[in-house]
Amino acid sequence: MNNLEIEFLKSATTIDSSIFPNSKIPNWIQDRRDAVRVLVKEMPLENMRQWKIDESTRNLKHDSGGFFTIEGIKIRTNWGQVSNWTQPIINQPEIGFLGFIAKKFDGILHFLVQAKIEPGNINTVQISPTLQATRSNYSQLHKGKRPRYLEYFNGEVSVNLLLDQLQSEQGARFLRKRNRNIIVEIEPEREIESNEDFIWLTIGQIKQLMRHDNIVNMDTRTVLSGISYGSYSADTLEGLFVLVPGPRRTRLMLESALNRECAFNNFRNIVSWITRIKSTYDLFVERIPIRQVEQWFERNGTICRDDGKYFTVIGVNVSIENREIVSWDQPMIKPAQEGLLAFIVRPINGVYHFLVQAKLEAGNFDIIELAPTVQCLTGNYRTGKNEYSVPYIKEVLSAPQDSILMDAMQSEEGGRFFKEQNRNMIVEVDESFPLEVSENYCWMTLNQMLRLIEFNNYLNISARSLISAISFA
Repeated sequence: MNNLEIEFLKSATTIDSSIFPNSKIPNWIQDRRDAVRVLVKEMPLENMRQWKIDESTRNLKHDSGGFFTIEGIKIRTNWGQVSNWTQPIINQPEIGFLGFIAKKFDGILHFLVQAKIEPGNINTVQISPTLQATRSNYSQLHKGKRPRYLEYFNGEVSVNLLLDQLQSEQGARFLRKRNRNIIVEIEPEREIESNEDFIWLTIGQIKQLMRHDNIVNMDTRTVLSGISYGSYSADTLEGLFVLVPGPRRTRLMLESALNRECAFNNFRNIVSWITRIKSTYDLFVERIPIRQVEQWFERNGTICRDDGKYFTVIGVNVSIENREIVSWDQPMIKPAQEGLLAFIVRPINGVYHFLVQAKLEAGNFDIIELAPTVQCLTGNYRTGKNEYSVPYIKEVLSAPQDSILMDAMQSEEGGRFFKEQNRNMIVEVDESFPLEVSENYCWMTLNQMLRLIEFNNYLNISARSLISAISFA
């Protein structure tokens, strides 16, 4: 057994801690909300300070040349029902840090989490990683303060590396955007500078918080989704479950995460399935000026569609007292409505299997990434309202209450998306649900998905958000 994977599993099954008990967390979050003055106001794009609309292209860019741009793309593909379209997109080629400092207390790994305020956050304060910073931020391009604890991630301070991955961001909104997801460990005896905006929590405590609406931010969720808990034989797991008894669903989920032997599809065939799809379908993305994006218009200080679908690009004026820079303007993406992200799970061979979708999105690095069974981002997924039929939507929305393993509203990243939230669900179906599925779906165990996450850009951020919320306690 890998000692690090066992340490992660111990932390994930520790759902409370004397270091910072669960009973104190709600008051701490409320205190952090009350302690900082936050003011976010929508404003016309053309009035933003330090941002310019280019006269010839109508693209949006920062005076410094850093941070990000809002520009257009033109897509051609032989995938799906729509073969070509144009849209605005965020182009942010720089790679930022999403990082946790971990430390053992009483032999259990705890993670230093931050009560962070982002301009687009629902609930103002959400639980974020220790460090959450773009290259422009930590390079202090904004002339603001250096991000706290940066030295633990940039090589200035000696640490023990636990996880280091490049993972994709929202493929429908970002053009080939990635962040460095990283976890570093410090020795138990090492003291670090304390701050009232930071506390130590176990993985299990963070997962418990994900059962509640809009408490844990997207960046925390994507980092924790990359953690592997190991791959074991069925015989080894039998011994483990004698020591860790639990309800049926907990055992099925642990089996799915840890069992390497009972998968419906072997790993080689899954990789071949992904390769075959990437070899069959094309995705051509051409960067174009906003001026040439069809069906989108500059109107009332925004970039929007006449029909109000998908999203609108807005400007905001932000004042947050505890940030590296306390006041700024920026563009943001405002959704048309909430979305739906859902995995269907089914017991197969005594182990939970997830129905995974291969999904093409305009900003993907390599044509498709693996997504939840149902992924409707800012689209109206309600029956009779959506533009096209969504496979398995009925099974999710009509699921009886006792088959729902998880159901919570979760926010998208609050630094770029304005009050965007999606309903995150995991729904169990019984053995009458067919094993045969269409070409772009595949049954996988959680263990197989976690193996793929290690290789970067296989599972999209929606799938990773759901995976991070899976509890083993």
